Amino acid sequence: MLPEQAFSRLLQIMDDLREKCPWDKKQTIQSLRQQTIEELYELTDAITEQDFKGIREELGDLLLHIVFYAKIGTEQQQFTITDVITGICDKLVARHPHIYGDVKVENEEDVKRNWERLKLKEGKTSVLSGVPVSLPALIKAMRLQEKAKQVGFEWDTREQVWDKVEEETNELLEAVALNDKDEIEAEFGDLLFSLVNYSRFLKIDAENALERTNKKFIRRFSQMETMAAGAGKRLDEMSLTEMDGLWNKVKEQE
Repeated sequence: MLPEQAFSRLLQIMDDLREKCPWDKKQTIQSLRQQTIEELYELTDAITEQDFKGIREELGDLLLHIVFYAKIGTEQQQFTITDVITGICDKLVARHPHIYGDVKVENEEDVKRNWERLKLKEGKTSVLSGVPVSLPALIKAMRLQEKAKQVGFEWDTREQVWDKVEEETNELLEAVALNDKDEIEAEFGDLLFSLVNYSRFLKIDAENALERTNKKFIRRFSQMETMAAGAGKRLDEMSLTEMDGLWNKVKEQE
């Protein structure tokens, strides 16, 4: 089946569901919002696990949501799926003058800088204005730093960034020594922000790195519980030393 045929089939199914299914008929942009967020996180989970079968499935779920919103937009005479597709096509052409115009670029950084300049010409008041307010804090930190980089607000080397990490670490320890809760939180945030910056210089995704650690902790802790149960115990009945022994065994097995 050709891509356009598959997409037309999805649009027809959406029309059918909206007309005939009691659940689909009741949905609004507000009722779909939380489900869309959940679908997006399911996609990110599949990406973290490099589960291509799962990625394919979750992309389908997200595509359904896009078509669903467009259907509701059409019903309310706000926009159509054609408007959505045409809008992104026009935006991509306008923001890639090195492909569709006569602008010359040397590398991907030139492309990013041109992208931000074009957004400002389109009416954006700040290079940071495109970062959604509701983004999770870790992802937001990374996006803010990437945006600032496009106007030259960036360290030159990763050694400089690590110096900043150490500076923020010392400032946090000073706040801890003073037992100033508000200052401790502020300095802890500064340290996290610096570590996110360092992750960019290492060319890794800080959010994905932390999620991998979360999953690793869940896996190891669950194995600890299983090992304790096998010995007829619960973790809350064991000493920290005993639990640490189980943790080390789990690590060795991996």
